Amino acid sequence: MASKEVLTEVGKGTDRQESGRLVSLDVFRGITIAGMILVNNPGDWSHVYWPLLHAEWSGWTPTDLIFPFFLFIVGVAMPYSFARRLSNGGSRGKLLRHIVVRSLIIFALGMMLSGIPNFNYSHRLILSTLQRIAVIYLMSGTIYMFSGVVAQVVVAVFCIALYWALMLWVPVPGYGAGILTPVGNMWWYMDKILLQGWHQHLFVIGNYTLHHAEGILSLIPSISTVLFGSLTGHYLRSDRSRIEKAAGMMVAGNFGLVIGIIMSIWFPINKLLWSSSYVVFTAGFALEFLGVCYWLIDIKGYKKWSEPFLVFGSNAITVFFLSGLVAIILDLVVVVAAGPAGATLRMTLKEYLFGAVFAPVAGPYNASLLFAIAYVLIWYAVMYVFYKKKIFIKV
Repeated sequence: MASKEVLTEVGKGTDRQESGRLVSLDVFRGITIAGMILVNNPGDWSHVYWPLLHAEWSGWTPTDLIFPFFLFIVGVAMPYSFARRLSNGGSRGKLLRHIVVRSLIIFALGMMLSGIPNFNYSHRLILSTLQRIAVIYLMSGTIYMFSGVVAQVVVAVFCIALYWALMLWVPVPGYGAGILTPVGNMWWYMDKILLQGWHQHLFVIGNYTLHHAEGILSLIPSISTVLFGSLTGHYLRSDRSRIEKAAGMMVAGNFGLVIGIIMSIWFPINKLLWSSSYVVFTAGFALEFLGVCYWLIDIKGYKKWSEPFLVFGSNAITVFFLSGLVAIILDLVVVVAAGPAGATLRMTLKEYLFGAVFAPVAGPYNASLLFAIAYVLIWYAVMYVFYKKKIFIKV
């Protein structure tokens, strides 16, 4: 729970670096969470504008930036949160327990969302969003705690290089090396081997049907995404001037974008594979985005626009979990409505609300988008109450 003094500083739009936090980072987190809710909750999945969908395979859309942005933010926050805990008298042992407990809680919340309504996981994705965050946080947090800046650079580069080698140079039995189609690559093969006889989560990509799509192998480069964030956190906590920090993030971000695009010549940018080029490209994009937020908020003092995102960012995991839970409920509750010629129609509560409120307003794509926007605004209203009442649920 944040102190009254910190909350007062937030209301005034102060830097918050003195209190161990960074306003621009919280805003970035809030933008990311709002984006997650927006893309996860269209009114009709058959009518979604392409920027709000993932790329089917290789390539990227704005939606493909959201998850790596969140992991990058997790990394940026580590130097702040870990240093604060240690300065408050915590030991490395207590910090490690905190990492483990937090990972278990986030994983359990994810399993709850994945399991509803019958908690039969035989055909469910186990490493869904929250579970994946939990595992990656556990691994990267442990690495961060027992390593310095140089070691974190080495580990981040090593994970990218190792994944590159495994995906492009190690032959897959029956397919060969360097196969980057949905079926036949090492990412697919490791899931097939490790999950044999366990469960089958069907995932259709074009003409390919993947029986296992957990992406266990891609946990390796995901660590690099978090560590690039932690290196940024180290940089932001340094004694450099704010202008130098903003400029440094922008330069490093441009460098990451260019290098990621060059890398994509051999290993295409691919969110599902979490390809090495995708890691570098999205880290560059995240640096650019954070640099802009930092310049606007912490340097120029333009803060009014950011207040709604502070509301989301202050209870990020909470609002993501609750919005996901309510979305599931909307798809489970069945309502009976009168149809044409006296017919009785059975539909989900979400279908009923969409058809009654949004579908008549505009064309199918606009109506679907309006539903998603309305869903984001509803959760903003809920979290605004939390924010004003100083209710901050820290997982």
